[in-house]
Amino acid sequence: MGESRTELVAWLNELLQLNYRKVEQAGTGAAYCQIMDSIYGDVHLTKVKFDTKHEYEYVGNYKVLQHTFEKHKVDKVIPVDKLMKCKFQDNLEFMQWLKRFWDQNFPGGDYDAVHRRKNGAAKAQAVRTGTMPPVRKTGGSGSTRTTSRAASTASGRLSSGSASAATLDNHSSSMIIDLNKQLAELKVTVDGLEKERDFYFGKLRDIEILVQEQLDALEKDAVGGVVPDAPVLKEIQTVLYSTEDGFEVPPEDEEGVAAGHQQDYDDETF
Repeated sequence: MGESRTELVAWLNELLQLNYRKVEQAGTGAAYCQIMDSIYGDVHLTKVKFDTKHEYEYVGNYKVLQHTFEKHKVDKVIPVDKLMKCKFQDNLEFMQWLKRFWDQNFPGGDYDAVHRRKNGAAKAQAVRTGTMPPVRKTGGSGSTRTTSRAASTASGRLSSGSASAATLDNHSSSMIIDLNKQLAELKVTVDGLEKERDFYFGKLRDIEILVQEQLDALEKDAVGGVVPDAPVLKEIQTVLYSTEDGFEVPPEDEEGVAAGHQQDYDDETF
């Protein structure tokens, strides 16, 4: 099973000193070219464009990549048309294959990605520390391998894994900081809304009590059982007690509710 997209992006950024956030960004072909350069050290990076924005600009990068594959007899078809669309699945699959190829062929040592991008014509030996170990021939096959290939590959994998873990930790810390900031901003907003709600509720409650007192006074002063008409007060009460569909009036103790609420509001600090 191949690496996840998070692991691949972390490995890519660590190896090439980039700041990619998504696998799809590698669809320009530039990163693929430099991954091959980290293995062979002879890719013409001066012809590779990292700051491309349009598909037609990606073509030159993939020409360099194709030339590198042919030069080193890499038996892999490059799905250029699909990769250039910068779609997630196509670039994920190609990146997973390229990561496995890198694990098997990376010679080890330090790779100065930034220097190589600035000086693409320089030789790989000028930017790597140490020298390549001597080669030896394996009996019967006639092929040559470096004596430290297995150790270098294992070292490369361990280095990549450690770098990936460190990058993920940094990314997680940044996300936590951002989320805490958003949470603090939301709390300030909610506190302000609650303060505004309580302020207007207190005003409406005062109006309700005042209207009710005026109506009670009219009933008390009624002559011959006839209560004077007070249309304005009745309309104010209608507005105060009107509700919308689905709204339920919460139960409350009518005695002392106004005084109690007003006291709570006055004592509350924000």
